[in-house]
Amino acid sequence: MTFTINNLKDNNNVVIKEQLGGFTVIEYKEDLSNTTFLEAQSNFFMTKSNMRNKQLMVELNNSEVMLSAGAMQYMVGNIEMTSGVKGVGGLMRNLVSSAVTGTSAIKPLYKGTGTILLETTYKYLWLIDVDNDHIVIDDGMFLACETTLDIAIAARKSLSSAALGGEGLFNLSAKGKGILALEAPIPSEEAVVIELQNDVLKVDGNFALMWSNSLDFTVEKSGKTRMGSAASGEGLVNVYRGTGMVWLAPLIQYKGGLVAQSIN
Repeated sequence: MTFTINNLKDNNNVVIKEQLGGFTVIEYKEDLSNTTFLEAQSNFFMTKSNMRNKQLMVELNNSEVMLSAGAMQYMVGNIEMTSGVKGVGGLMRNLVSSAVTGTSAIKPLYKGTGTILLETTYKYLWLIDVDNDHIVIDDGMFLACETTLDIAIAARKSLSSAALGGEGLFNLSAKGKGILALEAPIPSEEAVVIELQNDVLKVDGNFALMWSNSLDFTVEKSGKTRMGSAASGEGLVNVYRGTGMVWLAPLIQYKGGLVAQSIN
């Protein structure tokens, strides 16, 4: 490579939060581009509340990655971008995937040698090494991945989980071996990981961010009877049954598609 990116990793306002393979999570300590008192005040309290701009950097070495549509900010080097769509049939499959998962129909591929910087975000960036596994991802979290992973649609095993579980009928899933980058509503340090060995997890609400595709996901009454469910005050619960893992976000709850801090 014949290029150099200055004032990025060597910037005193930048912290390298995590690195996995060619993926690096950059965090900016402060937003220094304040032009008004209100902006400065807002940025001060955001920084104190751990709301900092983050950015994913992907370094390619004769390799290929898939990005969420519109995520790329700039790239430098010998990198070729393609739509990732293979013919009309591929486009139709992507359109169906887009309609049922709420994600973009086009997920561009970037191949070659060079560096890609994605758009900044105040959400939290997770890097996951998927090692011959198959995980299901909550809607809207996919950001990027190595193309050694198969990104596909995972359908619910029962209509009850779709109608009552608050998770939808379809989600994206990542299968195989490779690095997966997610844009999450909480830092990874806050996630609780439940590992099941032929056991059952019951969750009151849609707090699950990821789960193993091997698990059976259903929605059931919290008690054995309707009266028991009513007495418990819980009603219906999301149930994950079998062997696998579930990543929970216990300090947040979803309300109308937005993430709000739980005060319960």
